[in-house]
Amino acid sequence: MPKPEPVRRRLVVLTVATAAIAVALFGIPLAVGLVQYTLEEQESVLQRTASITARSVQGELARGDSPTVLPDLPADVVLGVYDGDGDLLLGDGPDPSSDEVDRALDGRGSHATVDGNLVVTVPVDGRHEPDGAVRAAMPVSAVYAGLVPVWLGMAGLAGAVLVTVWLSARRQARRLATPLEDLAGAARRLGDGDFSVRTGRAGVAEIDQVGGALDSTAERLDALLARERAFSQDASHQLRTPLTGLRLRLEAALDRPDADLRAALVAGIAEADRLERTIDELLQLARERTGRGDPTDVGALVRELGPARAERLAAAGRGLVLDVAPQLPPAAASAAAIRQVLGVLLDNAEVHGAGTVRIVVRESGEALAVDVTDEGAGPGPDPFAAPPERRSAGGGVHGIGLPLARRLAEAEGGRLVLGRSAPPVFTLFVPAAWPEEGASTPAGPAAPEPAAPEPTAPEPAADGAAGHEPAARPPERAGPDGVRDALGTRR
Repeated sequence: MPKPEPVRRRLVVLTVATAAIAVALFGIPLAVGLVQYTLEEQESVLQRTASITARSVQGELARGDSPTVLPDLPADVVLGVYDGDGDLLLGDGPDPSSDEVDRALDGRGSHATVDGNLVVTVPVDGRHEPDGAVRAAMPVSAVYAGLVPVWLGMAGLAGAVLVTVWLSARRQARRLATPLEDLAGAARRLGDGDFSVRTGRAGVAEIDQVGGALDSTAERLDALLARERAFSQDASHQLRTPLTGLRLRLEAALDRPDADLRAALVAGIAEADRLERTIDELLQLARERTGRGDPTDVGALVRELGPARAERLAAAGRGLVLDVAPQLPPAAASAAAIRQVLGVLLDNAEVHGAGTVRIVVRESGEALAVDVTDEGAGPGPDPFAAPPERRSAGGGVHGIGLPLARRLAEAEGGRLVLGRSAPPVFTLFVPAAWPEEGASTPAGPAAPEPAAPEPTAPEPAADGAAGHEPAARPPERAGPDGVRDALGTRR
């Protein structure tokens, strides 16, 4: 396969070839026209010279005398004077007379090209018939010789035009090809994993559009890589709980060799299924979403999570209370995201909390709120920013998975806030999916506040970025701004 020709050379060759064709189309007809014009001009010079000579010798020929002096002649002009019999009297010319001279003696002047010469003859008028004739001639080669400087000038001008076009074509080709070469280099760097690559602007709309598209692709890939890295860090904390549970169940079965292993294996398979579903959902949520899925029935999802959680809490002597308000609209968020966020909150309540765990699902303006509370000491002032190594006063690690849960909530257009520090109240806000955009759904009965040991005044939110939400319920307002009051402005 032949090597493709560079675009620079193609542009230069095409431009110069076009200019050369244009110069030829104008220059060749101009050169031919110049030759014709010069020949006619020289014929006119010969005609004037012959006429002047005929008038100057008219008197002498009328008296029968031979002329002795010829007028001054232009360069390369040959002049001959003939009598009425066609004999050459003075100057140069064919002797005996030629056909052109005979026609002049008959009273008819003529001009023609004879033997490579321009020949003009005029009669010398007499009393009744011409007394003689004058013949003027010039070599055609002399005419062409006079045109050589003109032709050289035209050729030089044409060469100057082509050189100018060549230089301009090189400059324009460089202006067009350099951005394309830069784009190719940027694309190679992007393919090698350099997502920080950015292209400059060439001032050419089409090339700038390609560069802008490449920059957008690099930004999206960079953001996707950052999300994948954040996922790989946070998912390890999120997956630690089901892995620990599975390990504990299997170790407990090994410690009791005489016990029935079927129950342990069934429980282990259930934990493995839960772990597999968690991995699949996290991988799905870690990738960029192109649009919202189907609305999610949050009440049904909470009821689905209830039995398994209640069994695990009951094993530790604790209880689980579900309080789902009636006639709730669906949530405009992914079921997988809501399930993962609630899983993080319930895991923290189970591992680090105390007493009864309570889940309240209620309507808050144009959003849905899910409160998760327990009777423990709380995670501290800022659990979302705390590193995994930060330990609570009770010795447990609080905040496992909470940064990931907050990012999942914000990716769905919601928010996760700590409404109260002790006893802890975590509230997940998600936008409600109304039947029509802008339509409002009549508010159902107000859900009760999450359980607390005593009716103390709610504390301000510890999360400064959350805008200091009230304890568990943000201000409810009807109208288009209600959802913004509930969810805030961060996405």
